[in-house]
Amino acid sequence: MVEQDAQGRVKGMADVTDDVFGDLVAGLGQAIAHARGEADSGVIVHVPDSVDVAGIRKRTGKTQPAFAASIGVPVATLRQWEHRRRQPKGAARVLLALIERNPRLVEETLGRL
Repeated sequence: MVEQDAQGRVKGMADVTDDVFGDLVAGLGQAIAHARGEADSGVIVHVPDSVDVAGIRKRTGKTQPAFAASIGVPVATLRQWEHRRRQPKGAARVLLALIERNPRLVEETLGRL
């Protein structure tokens, strides 16, 4: 038989219940901060210093014009990246890193372009 305390709770479970409640409250606080656009100190994002643009595009199976259109850059820019004359920066590098992990990301997220 399970022992209960004066409030009818299973003995030893109060600490677990308090821990779960505390985790839920902390999670809700993080969600609210995220919704407000505040930085979440618990999340670490790794953006690579460089990406293999030609390799990423080839894994998508798209031509240069189709791939450039799908990520919103001119074909000339894509060619500069592929020939390593220039490297994508900022949001473009983040998007390419995401596509490297999931070559169908754009289609799955935005539909066929």
